[in-house]
Amino acid sequence: MTGPGPPGPAQAPPDAEGCRVDVWLWRARLCKTRSDAALLADSGRIRLTREGGTKRLDKASRRVRIGDQLTFALGGRLVCVRVLAPGLRRGPPAEARKLYAAADVSPAPDAGASLARMGL
Repeated sequence: MTGPGPPGPAQAPPDAEGCRVDVWLWRARLCKTRSDAALLADSGRIRLTREGGTKRLDKASRRVRIGDQLTFALGGRLVCVRVLAPGLRRGPPAEARKLYAAADVSPAPDAGASLARMGL
């Protein structure tokens, strides 16, 4: 007789290891299809900020976790979001909006000085 032992990899909570970036973008309804999300990730156009470090994602299989910040261009605009939840499914838009929060995009510290030198 086997009892409900400690959770194994298949029984891990959904946010323990995070979620694939392509799946998360699709569930959050930031990309229309999962293949669009995978193409965005594979093209290296997504930047991930985690614990103060920023890196460019190069594969759709890369994991995002709660608290991560994603920055990418989509439809001619810069999108910067903070991951609040991994999501369990691609639900209605109201449910998808609960997976992320708009993150503040602050310019680089010397950006103001550069703009001042250019007369802008």
